[in-house]
Amino acid sequence: MAEAGTQAVLFDIDGTLISTGGASDRAWKRAFKELQGVDVDVPAITGKGVPDPEVGRVVFEHALGREPTQDEAEAVMQRRIDHLPEEVENSPGFVVKDGVVELLDRLIDGGIMLGLTTGNVEEAAHIKLARANLNRYFSFGGYGSDSADRTELTKKALERGELVAGHPLDRKSCFSCGDTPRDVEAGHGAGIRVVGVASGEYTAEELVEAGADAVIRSLVEGLPLL
Repeated sequence: MAEAGTQAVLFDIDGTLISTGGASDRAWKRAFKELQGVDVDVPAITGKGVPDPEVGRVVFEHALGREPTQDEAEAVMQRRIDHLPEEVENSPGFVVKDGVVELLDRLIDGGIMLGLTTGNVEEAAHIKLARANLNRYFSFGGYGSDSADRTELTKKALERGELVAGHPLDRKSCFSCGDTPRDVEAGHGAGIRVVGVASGEYTAEELVEAGADAVIRSLVEGLPLL
């Protein structure tokens, strides 16, 4: 029986469930160097929580002074995906955030459906979660490969959750967890509440200011919206 009627909880990945220790930035850097001959500093150009397709576009425009063609954008994305498994596997800074496995086990045992809402394209999301053996918890998701708009990909996650459940999901009985103001905005845009998790680069105060329905400093604290 799901806790207090909660049907589904959606999780962001980077900064919420794990940190890859810069693996994704290094994979982007290699891709741009190999394909365009330019050195890029991805974190200096884009903010946290930006969907992958938008990261690629913004970094390309910043480095080369023009928009990429569709072929160029797809090529650099694919090359980054090619390098990502190696960068994730070898990243000394890769960590699973405190309390993650215990919380996910508890939610699954409580009969709650778990999904992803992430700016990572789907393949990148699963590569990142694989090192921590976390893919097994999530039966659906919305990804940067669905949309460059965080709200739209969160809506897509909920639609897929309904397919898995075999019935509509009451938006009041679903919520998401994320570590950035973009996660808060996306969840609200999709009609669900949001737990801000101050385990990334934003403080609890900043997440409260962004409008999160509840804020915790770590997933060790559990989820107050259950």
